[in-house]
Amino acid sequence: RYPFLLVDKILEIDLGEKPWIIGQKNVTINEAFFQGHFPDAPIMPGVLILEALAQAGGILLYEKGFTDKIALFLSIYNAKFRRPVKPGDILMLHAECGIFSSKGGRVKTKATVNNKVAVEAEIGFALVKKESING
Repeated sequence: RYPFLLVDKILEIDLGEKPWIIGQKNVTINEAFFQGHFPDAPIMPGVLILEALAQAGGILLYEKGFTDKIALFLSIYNAKFRRPVKPGDILMLHAECGIFSSKGGRVKTKATVNNKVAVEAEIGFALVKKESING
């Protein structure tokens, strides 16, 4: 939820054999991180773009039926930062299920602006029961 929910809306989702999702993040100048992340030349921090991608992947897993579990960030593989993301950009968040089971897995992700790749990475996650976090 605010201020940490980084997916503004889900545009498409396919829960078929190779599940995928496309979400959107509208990057605005009033985001709190722009106050300190290069105020004279604001760019969205790469780690927050990765978090937005992970959140899109988490929504996909939830829609796949893992409603009693939480996807926890486990690892990042092959992350590449191709271009900066600036205020006014519309960040498209693409996530596709790779390997996954009831215990966790990986999602292949990419974030694009105007159909150009800004960030790509494979994100590993663990699926844990909500009760195990609180207990």
